[in-house]
Amino acid sequence: MLSLPHHYSIKVNGAPTGDLIASADHLPDLEVSPPLEFGGPGDKWSPEDLLMAAVANCLVLSFRAIAATSKLEWKSIECVSEGELNLVDGKMLFTKILSKVELVILSEDDRAKAEKLLHKAEQTCLISNSLSAELTLEPFITTG
Repeated sequence: MLSLPHHYSIKVNGAPTGDLIASADHLPDLEVSPPLEFGGPGDKWSPEDLLMAAVANCLVLSFRAIAATSKLEWKSIECVSEGELNLVDGKMLFTKILSKVELVILSEDDRAKAEKLLHKAEQTCLISNSLSAELTLEPFITTG
């Protein structure tokens, strides 16, 4: 890891109507529009979708790093993060985020270790740590 602080920059271009274009150096452009719930078409990534994607990706990437350091052998992981948006004190914000993680490990003997590492990944995820929402992790661990 490079020394801190790290800096990230995203540029968004838009017009009075239509999609926005999010761009960053060395990344493909991303079309963004409001979700259906806010009158958007629902066929593009929305800021709400991108936030849930950031939570899920950060959790999985954190787990992958921690599992490698801890020498846990595993086969696959899937994370679905679901956010609840509410009005609180006149402000729209995510109040709850539930991350359901399905982890396939190679040995039943590693079940307790795997669950411990999933919780550690949740606690170290920099995206989740940056949010004020109530965070819940539901781990489902199987062998295969």
